Amino acid sequence: MSTPYPFTAIVGQDDLRLGLLLNAVSPAVGGVLVRGEKGTAKSTAVRALAALMPEVSVVPGCRFSCDPGSPDPACPDGPHADAAGVSRAARTVELPVGASEDRLVGALDIERALSEGVKAFEPGLLADAHRGILYVDEVNLLHDHLVDLLLDAAAMGASYVEREGVSVRHAARFLLVGTMNPEEGELRPQLLDRFGLTVEVAASRDTDERVEVVRRRLAYDDDPEGFAARWAADESALRERIATARALLPQVLLGDGVLRQIAATCAAFEVDGMRADIVMARTATALAAWAGREEVTADDVRQAALLALPHRRRRNPFDAPGLDEDKLDQTLDEAAGDQGRSDEGRNDDDPDPDGGGNDDGGGGGGVPPQADGDRTPPQGEGGDTPSQAPEGAPDAPGRSAGAEQQPVASAEPFRTKMLSVPGLGEGAAGRRSRARTEHGRTTGARRPQGSLTKLHLAATVQAAAPHQRARGRSGRGLVVRRDDLRQATREGREGNLVLFVVDASGSMAARQRMSAVKGAVLSLLLDAYQRRDKVGLVTFRGKDAEVALPPTSSVDAAASRLESLPTGGRTPLAAGLLKAHDVLRVERLRDPSRRPLLVVVTDGRATGGPEPVALAGRAARLHRAEGTASVVVDCESGYVRLGLAGELARELGGTAVTLDELRADSIAGLVKDVTAAGRAA
Repeated sequence: MSTPYPFTAIVGQDDLRLGLLLNAVSPAVGGVLVRGEKGTAKSTAVRALAALMPEVSVVPGCRFSCDPGSPDPACPDGPHADAAGVSRAARTVELPVGASEDRLVGALDIERALSEGVKAFEPGLLADAHRGILYVDEVNLLHDHLVDLLLDAAAMGASYVEREGVSVRHAARFLLVGTMNPEEGELRPQLLDRFGLTVEVAASRDTDERVEVVRRRLAYDDDPEGFAARWAADESALRERIATARALLPQVLLGDGVLRQIAATCAAFEVDGMRADIVMARTATALAAWAGREEVTADDVRQAALLALPHRRRRNPFDAPGLDEDKLDQTLDEAAGDQGRSDEGRNDDDPDPDGGGNDDGGGGGGVPPQADGDRTPPQGEGGDTPSQAPEGAPDAPGRSAGAEQQPVASAEPFRTKMLSVPGLGEGAAGRRSRARTEHGRTTGARRPQGSLTKLHLAATVQAAAPHQRARGRSGRGLVVRRDDLRQATREGREGNLVLFVVDASGSMAARQRMSAVKGAVLSLLLDAYQRRDKVGLVTFRGKDAEVALPPTSSVDAAASRLESLPTGGRTPLAAGLLKAHDVLRVERLRDPSRRPLLVVVTDGRATGGPEPVALAGRAARLHRAEGTASVVVDCESGYVRLGLAGELARELGGTAVTLDELRADSIAGLVKDVTAAGRAA
């Protein structure tokens, strides 16, 4: 076994170390999510924490780490009556992003269960992590079905494996630690809320600190055991401090005034549910125990808020996590003042202890007003007419294809209609297009390829029934062989690669349409986040096109690039389509199972260079020839419409929709499936 990097040798990263140590003191805090750029010691710190965790007493031979003092009565290896315990180190179990469901929850031997009635169960990672640490690196890339299983286990403290009426249950209480790089995509809100604390990490910009990081890492790589020995005394002292804080934790007093501050803070920042209040209370208690105090202070509450609230305030993936510290201080001061006035009233024998209280909801509470004064509203039919365009607007003569315009703010996003790729795919689990998946409705049966995961009971019985006499069946049980087993085929939804090709030319800036266009693309990006898609962004203007964002799972990165997108110049439509073709060609090699959806946002005009319209048509037919599903969002407006976007959609073999038709609440049209290339032929 390799020697882990010492926890006390980590340079800087104070919030990261504090979040992990508080969970070591009080596992009830609920784990920690570590967000940050690559190369910031996230994984190193988590793996180093295991060496500091107190040892656990387990029943000898129990694969589920039962506590001999209170063994699980439903343990599959039980019962454990009067079992003597043995001590061992707490485990750190790593969940790979590409793990199977059976690897996570365990596997049941279906053949023996059907033929012998025996619950032959092989434990999974949840059983291994019981009473230890479950570490998920790149947790934001975890498949949805594994996230669901992880949520269930974290909520119930137990794991259930059920296959066709045969079930196994075992305890699964663990410290959940996840690390992620936000550039690769965000977490589902349900899983985000399950982490008690969150910390943001970044590489230090201090030269001396960076030098020390490199020096220590090189020393460790040269001699891991010798390096660990030099830090052994510090590790031992930290381990003792954790044990002392754990012993002190039950004696820490959480007063009514502190509880009022916690409740006022959660209300002021409008976090959903009550989990934040509970986590803050447990974190503040752990902070007091860590400091060696028996009473929680306002400083503990403040620190707990900075750790427990930022990730619970996000309303959509484009919101940056964080907390307004000035507002936090104001809220804590007001809550303390209210408590002081309440206490004073009770000392004066006020018959109404609530009288004279502050009913203004905390003064600074609520959502701060949004600075929308500079935001350009979406233009309607009338707003796009030349008569209503302001003087000097981009549609003035000589401006539509002129110099570069400054970026404009996007309009408010809206709920879009469903756009999906036709046919049946086999891509990564998601929520957009129909696909063969491990989860969903059962559509048939087949022989299993590898281990059996989803039994089709009726098909299995039908396969075994003709052979019962030849197999010498004599009792009531069915004689089942391996060849009889049938895997259920299921149909669910997959995530796609949604590649946006956005026209940023001068014609799009005309009549201030770019604000509405950005709002539409932002809405589609939000829809892509909810449906677990990868997204990419290609823009074209002037003389060429560029990949503004290579395909990624981070839709907030795409939104950021969109907001800073300038406009102006001619319309090289062909260049945009050819650049998109290159991007999709590379992505098909990288991930051939993920089907693409091309979304072209343009008014359909093509200018610049020789025969721009013919060239754009040839580029569009390249996508059609390769079967790429596509939709053209028609941004043309005004009384006179040329219908160029519709022509482009026909060349692509796709569908054209207007900005109005894109809205889910619009009655102008209904878009369900994008017409596949070749269907429109």
